[in-house]
Amino acid sequence: MLSNSSTTTLKSIVREGLKNLQEQGVRSVPVDDQARGILHSWSVSPPAAPSRGEPRELESPEQKIDYLRRRAANWSAARRLGSLREKMVFSVGDVHARLVLVGEAPGYDEERLGEPFVGRAGQKLNEILRAMGLRREQIYITNICKFRPSMGANQGTANRPPTPEEIAACLPLVLAELRAIRPVCVACLGATAAHGLLGGEGSVGSLRGIWHQLADNLPVRVTYHPSYLLRNESLSARRAVWEDMLAVMEKLELPISDKQRSYFLPK
Repeated sequence: MLSNSSTTTLKSIVREGLKNLQEQGVRSVPVDDQARGILHSWSVSPPAAPSRGEPRELESPEQKIDYLRRRAANWSAARRLGSLREKMVFSVGDVHARLVLVGEAPGYDEERLGEPFVGRAGQKLNEILRAMGLRREQIYITNICKFRPSMGANQGTANRPPTPEEIAACLPLVLAELRAIRPVCVACLGATAAHGLLGGEGSVGSLRGIWHQLADNLPVRVTYHPSYLLRNESLSARRAVWEDMLAVMEKLELPISDKQRSYFLPK
């Protein structure tokens, strides 16, 4: 039988190995019944007291998100691709939020200011939140890709959506954020975020209107990216987004007035 110190060392080795695989984009590994039993016993046993110099387990959402932010800055799976720009843009908002919004990737303004959704699409998002009776500070906003996708040396203000490979490289970070925050629900803003988080394909039109489920039965709603409303100001487009937000409000058990329910309906 292994001693407590040997078991602690073995756990550390396994944990670090799994972290390395996660950074490489590996989402699952095969295990036999014996290994599954050992991992289960580790997950339900009381945590061992840390040895001198060993960091304590992260407990609060603040600690977990801060740890992920620092890890993301030098995320090797993303760096190895060579197709993403240097500056990492992590997240913004309340780590105790009941609602998490997941967007696409940083653009020019987001990279410049180091915060998601601060350009014209961010201004449109703020309008949507105000209509819901929420403030930006009350929610948590992140992107499915943590770095602005590169378009070469003369990129300027131009942006492009991240590739599936770029999304896969950053996805473990996003999933870890959701595990740390444990929101009531998630809203994917646009097809890129939806495909990255939920897998599969399909247009936003085919994905919206229902609740999808992530691991641990986390409800996910898909809606159009705020930039879509900058290109399409039709009443039907605005109503479609608003119906998705009404569903989110209902899931959060927020008060909804008759006036709010009638936004963007034909008169």
